[in-house]
Amino acid sequence: MKRPSVGAIVLGLIPFGAICFSVSLWDRIHPIIFGLPFNFFWLILWTLLTPLCMWASYLLDEPHEGELSREQDGQV
Repeated sequence: MKRPSVGAIVLGLIPFGAICFSVSLWDRIHPIIFGLPFNFFWLILWTLLTPLCMWASYLLDEPHEGELSREQDGQV
């Protein structure tokens, strides 16, 4: 099994860090954005951005066609 690249791991950890470790930065009720308190808006935003980060991480780690054919031929 292929190990994930550092870039893919970092992309996967961005939403985790944005949701878990930035609480002290955005823990406010005001301003109101789209009728939601800022902290609730922040959590919803990162919930929606997480699949995009995971998709980018997948694309970064996905083997390209040339690499795949070399691995099948045993020419790694």
